[in-house]
Amino acid sequence: MALPLCLGIALASGAPLFSGLIAGIIGGIVVGSISDSAHGVSGPAAGLAVIILDALERMDSFEIFLLAVIIGGVIQIILGLARSGVIGYFFPSTVIKGMLSGIGIIIILKQIPHAFGFDKEWMGSDSFIQVDGENTFTLIWKLLLGHITPGAVIVAAISLMILLLWELYLTKKYSIFKLIQGPIVVVAASICCQLILKSYFPQYTIGAEHMVSVPVAGSISSFFSQFSFPDFSQLGNKDVYFLGATIAIVASLETLLCVEATDKLDPHKRVTSTNRELFAQGTGNIISGLIGGLPITQVIVRSSANIHADSRTKLSTILHGVFLLICVALIPGVLNLIPLSALACILIMVGYKLSKPSLFIQIYKLGWDQFLPFIVTILGIVFVDLLVGLGLGCGVGAAVVLIRNYKNSHFLHIETSNGEKQTRITLAEDVNFLNKGAIIKELSRIPGKTCVTIDMSKSNSIDYDVREVIEDFIKTAEDRDINVKLKLPLVEKNSREEIYSKKLDKWVLALPIKDKL
Repeated sequence: MALPLCLGIALASGAPLFSGLIAGIIGGIVVGSISDSAHGVSGPAAGLAVIILDALERMDSFEIFLLAVIIGGVIQIILGLARSGVIGYFFPSTVIKGMLSGIGIIIILKQIPHAFGFDKEWMGSDSFIQVDGENTFTLIWKLLLGHITPGAVIVAAISLMILLLWELYLTKKYSIFKLIQGPIVVVAASICCQLILKSYFPQYTIGAEHMVSVPVAGSISSFFSQFSFPDFSQLGNKDVYFLGATIAIVASLETLLCVEATDKLDPHKRVTSTNRELFAQGTGNIISGLIGGLPITQVIVRSSANIHADSRTKLSTILHGVFLLICVALIPGVLNLIPLSALACILIMVGYKLSKPSLFIQIYKLGWDQFLPFIVTILGIVFVDLLVGLGLGCGVGAAVVLIRNYKNSHFLHIETSNGEKQTRITLAEDVNFLNKGAIIKELSRIPGKTCVTIDMSKSNSIDYDVREVIEDFIKTAEDRDINVKLKLPLVEKNSREEIYSKKLDKWVLALPIKDKL
């Protein structure tokens, strides 16, 4: 799976195809060795493709761009040492789950054309709008209008049947089939199917444009000639530093989000050190830039495939990089026999596992405050791209928190004693300026000739804005014939807790008593 995705992202970035393979190899071997993530797989990411394409158009050469990749890696190492990885923990759980489901849906939609042999868009794309102005749905519509390759459909059908048979029956009934993963069988079967079609049914032969396309080196020297090296003479170019910082920020953000999502998918619920991950990514980007590779991030598609393949440790990540290196160096001709339609079916299965309907039902049952950020994140990812979807989801999540905070500032209890209305307003543990509006609204609705107790005994902290609201209410309470009583928290001898004194018309140091008129 890493092979066509590395090639596709390099193609979309306008970079040499081999640079994508380098990034995949370094992401597996180097980043996998340093990181403590049990399942995270790193390599070139679709989210950086547009940034790379724009940079290569502005830079004079690919070698200058490689220098920016190295600088980005240095910045990531600094971020890791500065313990900036904590940023990843501030994303709501439902947004992360929405990200996983959104990626799953976009994988399915993007791979449908490839499964039918319509490879107009590069493998690994995750943006709704394409460079040529088409979008995810218009591409599927064009496919249905007659851009179907029969040979690709035959391979896709066989591949899908094998995957379903493996997933639903064989692995559940016979333990031996757990040792051999369905996707490996699909790749082998698709190569055999292509050779059979080519020999006996030439009219259904799949063209080279619908196959994996690894650069083939004729000799050892030509293989090593595909590596590029950075132009260090541009160290004084400020544009290189700006690009390096951009790569570092975007790559770090995508990595931290992927780490959070991968940890949620981990059946053993292990927690990855995000600071160490940033250090690992930075090291990987430095090495990738030094030998001609694209920028690296941790990527959810390959990481989730790693988990669904029942991996146990990070050795699977390292070995994937080793196998990628061996295959690219020794048997590129064999890799070029793999139809893209077979790989598309493998990805479609991964996408389904990420976005199962049962997850939607589960989140929906948790209530609107959980479901709304979840569904908004999905819609943003499907109809725009990953970062926009996450931004929208977090925005909605923050709005939900503000609404909840607004409502939970206090509790109101009204009772009648000896014909007199008794109103008690109990403030929450922590009351801040966000609660000011709700408290103003509540106090303004208290009718005249009422005894009001404002209970602050359970409050740990009360923001100045709220204290000012209470102060204004006390000042005007007598005019409305409202008797106000403040119930204060027990305070220590040296406490700096203050209360409002109507007599002095200011806030003064509280006395160590429970109730005060």
